[in-house]
Amino acid sequence: MTFRKIPLTFLMLTFGITAAYAKKMPRYEQMRPLTPAQSDLVNRAIAQEKVIIRNIQQRTPLVETYIQNTRPDTSLYEVPVSDYYVLSRVDFSKGFFDKVYDPRADAHRNFFRGSLDAMTGLSKLLGLEKFTYNPNGFMDMMFIDPRGFDREHYTFSFVRPEFLGSVRTMVFDVHPSVPGMGRFFGRIWIEDEGGNIVRFNGTYTGPRSDDSAKYFFHFDSWRMNMQPGLWLPVAVYVEETHRVPGENSDGLKAQTRFWGYSLKLPTRESENVSIKVDNAVDQSGQSQDVGPLQASRMWIEQAENNVIDRLEQAGLVAPVTPGGYEQKVLDQIVVNLVVPNNLEFAEQVHCRVLLTDTVEATTVGDTILLSKGLIDSLPSEPAFASVIAMELAHIALGHHIDTRYAFNDRLLFPDESSFQRIDMYHSVADNQSAAIAAVKYLENSMYKDQLGEAGLYFEQLQARATALKALNTPKLGDSLLDDQGVPWMSALEKMAPKLNWNDLNQRAALPLGSWLKVNPWDDTVRQINAKQYAYLNAGEKMPFEVTPIFFNLQRYDVANSEAPAAPQPPGQPASGNASAADSQPPNTAQNP
Repeated sequence: MTFRKIPLTFLMLTFGITAAYAKKMPRYEQMRPLTPAQSDLVNRAIAQEKVIIRNIQQRTPLVETYIQNTRPDTSLYEVPVSDYYVLSRVDFSKGFFDKVYDPRADAHRNFFRGSLDAMTGLSKLLGLEKFTYNPNGFMDMMFIDPRGFDREHYTFSFVRPEFLGSVRTMVFDVHPSVPGMGRFFGRIWIEDEGGNIVRFNGTYTGPRSDDSAKYFFHFDSWRMNMQPGLWLPVAVYVEETHRVPGENSDGLKAQTRFWGYSLKLPTRESENVSIKVDNAVDQSGQSQDVGPLQASRMWIEQAENNVIDRLEQAGLVAPVTPGGYEQKVLDQIVVNLVVPNNLEFAEQVHCRVLLTDTVEATTVGDTILLSKGLIDSLPSEPAFASVIAMELAHIALGHHIDTRYAFNDRLLFPDESSFQRIDMYHSVADNQSAAIAAVKYLENSMYKDQLGEAGLYFEQLQARATALKALNTPKLGDSLLDDQGVPWMSALEKMAPKLNWNDLNQRAALPLGSWLKVNPWDDTVRQINAKQYAYLNAGEKMPFEVTPIFFNLQRYDVANSEAPAAPQPPGQPASGNASAADSQPPNTAQNP
């Protein structure tokens, strides 16, 4: 093959014309003029942004960010290769001021370094340095532009009306009319009743039109109507993918979740936190005395109540909703294990939800704590039962929480010290003995013929343990893996089929966010009313992965007037064309 020589003068002429044309190219597309009604809605949205910022400044929510770095994969499209996790309590009353929930001091679990500020650390991890208008660059994605979102600095163009759930919105494209670092460039959704911006999607601009990618990632930010007329940030999704051969192919996916908006202000380091112990019963009038065994049990129960109350106050454990997910689903699985094994306990065993996305579980007295991330990733009821069985074994074997927490003063510390000051993890020996007992419980239960499904989950967890170290690093309880990355319940792996990505009937583990939805205002949890579709290809499995977020928004009065769907135990996926009536998995839990 021969290549024709091109005259240098032709190249210079072509380059000159191209360069001249590029200089004349507009920085943004020409915007269409707004109608008077559209212009009025934009003006209301600008005014409401200031109201939202003032409301946020009165709140101190918990902010959890989980980041997965990804690389392209020929079969799975992309896979996670490393991850980061940060949880903070943020006080917006004086700008962006946060208190990180410090991890416990175990060397093998301490993936934070020193006293690194949580949000500044995230900014560095995400490439958002101090040249943004706020050093906590990642947190900026809660806001469009808190310093200058107005008609003077931005130009708006109407796109179309669009429903987000039951909320009717008007969609506008937005770009800066005045150049500036950190200006928003993208699309906004404005609900048509109050003029609140409920979603915005795009990025921030750099100093020049062609270099924003050097400074900012693309993001999709959502808000929810939490109180009458009050819309607050609920989640932000960040994604950057690079799939050009020969170039840097690393990508990134991240989710930030907000909850605990109704929590009280966090305390200072030098102040105590008052603890309220509910359900105290006056027994002074009873004639029967308390013997040593009963006193010991009551002492353990007092420690349990103190710890659970403290964690709920700190926004780490979800309050129980009567007849809610914990009672209808998790506690029913406990019954399915207790009855056939003839297990007896001093008090009835209940389950609670730890609100973090980390995959962990533990026990506090007669309470089993399962993290949201663990629950979300479990694919089936036998998998749920396998995790609960091990925690049940801890209780049956007497592996209870340290009774020093029966003294109230030991829990008088700032919220952000919860991970360091409360020890709820078990020893290696405790986990080994509990795992052995748990397998026996499962073999005597209604799940005995389905243990291969549970084993497949642990097989998948182990396969991604190296890439997802932060996800498997517990905050309060126990990891499902030992220090070598082997599941404590590895005996179930021997009963499972070999992990096969190409087998679309295998549902080894689910993406994060698959089961539970947290109310950002009061921290309660409920099961999401979403259908599980059959896989169409291996790339749709996404076990333990961060995924995009979409909300079917509702107004506060509508959301509180409709009774939530009855929680159902995990079941099998619906077919690809299943009807809405099939959106809930079948109820397989039974009373033995």
